[in-house]
Amino acid sequence: MQPMPSALTAEDILPLVDSLTPHERVRLLRLIATAQGGDASVYQHLPPSVQEFSGDDEPLAWEAEGWEDIG
Repeated sequence: MQPMPSALTAEDILPLVDSLTPHERVRLLRLIATAQGGDASVYQHLPPSVQEFSGDDEPLAWEAEGWEDIG
C-alpha cells in the first residue's frame, strides 16, 4: 500500500468519496456539517477571490427584476 500524501486535494479525495456506500456518504456529510471552527481557518490559507464577493452598487436590484407583471 502506498503512503498517502501529506496534503490532499479535492481531486485526490473524490475517488475515495465515490467509493463510499450511501450510508457512509451520509455519515461523511454529517461529520463535515458538524465540523467546528467555521471558515476562518480556510480564509487564512486561501483568501477570497475577486469573484467570490460581488461589487454591485445595488446588490438587491437583481432581485427586483421581473416582478413588475405579478400582482
